[in-house]
Amino acid sequence: MMDHQPEKIIELQNICFAYQGEIALRYISFDVNRGEAVILQGPNGCGKSTLIHLLNGIVFPEEGTYRFEGHEISEKTMKDSSFSKKFHQKIGYVFQNPDVQLFCASVEEEIAFGPLQMGLDDAEVRRRTDDVIRITGLEKLRERAPYHLSGGEKKKTALACVLSVNPEVLILDEPLAGLDRRTQDWLTAFLQKLKAAGKTMVIATHDEALAKKLGDRFIIFDEDHRASEQMPGGS
Repeated sequence: MMDHQPEKIIELQNICFAYQGEIALRYISFDVNRGEAVILQGPNGCGKSTLIHLLNGIVFPEEGTYRFEGHEISEKTMKDSSFSKKFHQKIGYVFQNPDVQLFCASVEEEIAFGPLQMGLDDAEVRRRTDDVIRITGLEKLRERAPYHLSGGEKKKTALACVLSVNPEVLILDEPLAGLDRRTQDWLTAFLQKLKAAGKTMVIATHDEALAKKLGDRFIIFDEDHRASEQMPGGS
């Protein structure tokens, strides 16, 4: 019987990036396979957030190659509006600060925004919106203005907005930061369910408990802006 080869969804090869001459990423290379949860760890300022921006097509490598589902992601390829739109539908980014993501008049409108931008018909937009509101427990908040929500409620809403587009990959930057223990526990359990359902995830976190519960592989950054892979339980 032939061994089943994992399907690479993200491929990074010798990625380098600098902000105004200050090195942020130095020769970063690793892959993410479909269905994996990959954890990014390391001290503040080591390059994790820069890498997340790169994975989301916000910044682009100065050296090296980033491929998503076999397609190179670069400033040139992302100028193709059709390609860019499809890419951003496949990558779901939950920011550390949910206020950055929320701008509509109600929770329901926030969640419906992504499917509407995809050009889905009204019935499908409604179905997706209702489904995501249900699974994230936002039923009582659907008419609430986002700026009236608590921090945990905003985080749930930001996650719901991303999930309504049903991305191939979910990328989260410090998902538990600033949340109370109850919301942290809820979000950890929710992400475990997404992982069990086969969702591919890349998560930057300082939270060791979350990393151990979700991580299949760990990419550890150092203060020199390099990174090395570590398997669960590795030293």
